[in-house]
Amino acid sequence: MTQHSVSAIALGSNLGNSQAILEAALEKLDQTPDITVKSHSSWYRTKPIGPSQPDYLNGCALLEVQLSPQKLLETMLGIEQEFGRVRQERWGPRTLDLDVLLFDELILETPDLQIPHPRMTERAFVLVPLAEIAPDWIEPVSGMPISQLVQKVDCSGVSLVS
Repeated sequence: MTQHSVSAIALGSNLGNSQAILEAALEKLDQTPDITVKSHSSWYRTKPIGPSQPDYLNGCALLEVQLSPQKLLETMLGIEQEFGRVRQERWGPRTLDLDVLLFDELILETPDLQIPHPRMTERAFVLVPLAEIAPDWIEPVSGMPISQLVQKVDCSGVSLVS
């Protein structure tokens, strides 16, 4: 019997038709064997971090997975590539960015994957949509629920897309 895990992921885009890309990426994830999209947040317009570039659309989703964290990461990197993701500069513009935020209560550190995501607790563009769909999820490093973590960050640059 395969173990079911729940993972929280972040989605972002600021090139092309971002909303269509994000929705297509969710559909692609949901059609992937061993991944079921259980819920996703609203989309939020956010100011970029890093070099000058267009605003982002960001959101989060909860996935039920029958994959290891590493396999989930590989799957998400493959989907990014399908949507034309090119990694040129750190924090540069992108058609699609998918990040594993949380995976059950796991704390994991490997050369290419850290769970929980190392900067998630500092980022309103992650915490605002995550709090919408998983307010009671306990972030395992801080031991705090997402609903409390979101209150500790400046959310002024994050606005709901109607």
